[in-house]
Amino acid sequence: MRKFLVILDDSRECLNAMRFAAMRAAHTGGGVTILSIIPPEEFAHWVGVGEIMRAEARERIEVHFEVYAKWMRDKQGIEPELVIREGEILQELLAHITEDGNIGVVVLGAAADKKGPGPLITQLTRASGSLPVPLTIVPGDLSKERLESIT
Repeated sequence: MRKFLVILDDSRECLNAMRFAAMRAAHTGGGVTILSIIPPEEFAHWVGVGEIMRAEARERIEVHFEVYAKWMRDKQGIEPELVIREGEILQELLAHITEDGNIGVVVLGAAADKKGPGPLITQLTRASGSLPVPLTIVPGDLSKERLESIT
């Protein structure tokens, strides 16, 4: 089964990426993998403190994931998969795509502000010619209705 891979973060545009991936998966018989990456600098403390922070980060991610997962189950009939990795975001994203041969598309939400689409999108578009899967960029300010009409 082809899966849509979405990055879970705290950005506003993440919501549109989640919606797009779930609706496309529902319409095409695919699945959704939600990837959350914990940056290494979050744990650059003493070992004991770092472990507590790592556990808290994972708990925060799981709670955040469950909000999206409930919507995907209830509204789209999709049971998403959560993957949590630790490291640099671009390297972990590419590693996961390589490790999971069912990933067919990466879906990212683009920020709608004047600062640009976001650092990950900027990095991936530079490398887009050598990515192993297509990249779909969903505008962060696209309305729910417009998303529904194009999926």
